Amino acid sequence: MPEAHKIDINHVARLARLKLTDEEAAHYAEQLDGILTYIDTLTRYNLDGVEPTAHAMPVYDVLRADEPRAGFTQEQALSNAPKRIADQIQIPAVIE
Repeated sequence: MPEAHKIDINHVARLARLKLTDEEAAHYAEQLDGILTYIDTLTRYNLDGVEPTAHAMPVYDVLRADEPRAGFTQEQALSNAPKRIADQIQIPAVIE
């Protein structure tokens, strides 16, 4: 790992309360070095005037038009209720 990228993997693992074997620590150090090297590559690009984005391509919501329409009648809304009392749905007691 280049000196600029030197990160103590074991210290980071202790902070995260992880127990790593020597092989795991070496593996993660190699992966982290690859990530940091790639970030170095990205920082070389001049991005002045480039607007930040959350997606590479524009994302648009595809929604249908909001058109008013008639709702359910009370009888239709209660038609599938297993038990009814006085035009209300009866459910089993959940508090004893």
